[in-house]
Amino acid sequence: MTSETDTRRLALRVVAMPRDTNQYGTIFGGVILSYIDQAGFVEARRHGCHRWVTAAINTVEFQAPVNVGDVVCFYACTSRKGRSSVTVTIDVVAERYMTNACVDVTSASITLVAVGADGKPIPFTSPPTVREPGVDGPIG
Repeated sequence: MTSETDTRRLALRVVAMPRDTNQYGTIFGGVILSYIDQAGFVEARRHGCHRWVTAAINTVEFQAPVNVGDVVCFYACTSRKGRSSVTVTIDVVAERYMTNACVDVTSASITLVAVGADGKPIPFTSPPTVREPGVDGPIG
């Protein structure tokens, strides 16, 4: 997990629902991976208004299960910035339904790349390549 001295932000907070779980009442790992991907995007988006695509999700090792009803928090912190990519560390913590105890679930490193309309990498410091939906028409 990220050390206490690192700056991390709450990127997502969701409730584990029955539809996301197996017959034992614990959340499927793939559901957590999907949320890790979304949390990575939330953090990458802070670095530029672009199309961000996932290039890699590095090792994800589950240390504790997530149960139905747990509140699952996804904390994000940018750990590396390149020219067109950012690497984000995601810490996943479950708040237990009955006790509110916080349990470390997993940690992952995800690399996202800013791309233009043609799908090619662009510097994420370049002018925005997307606009806010419903406000303006698309760029490019």
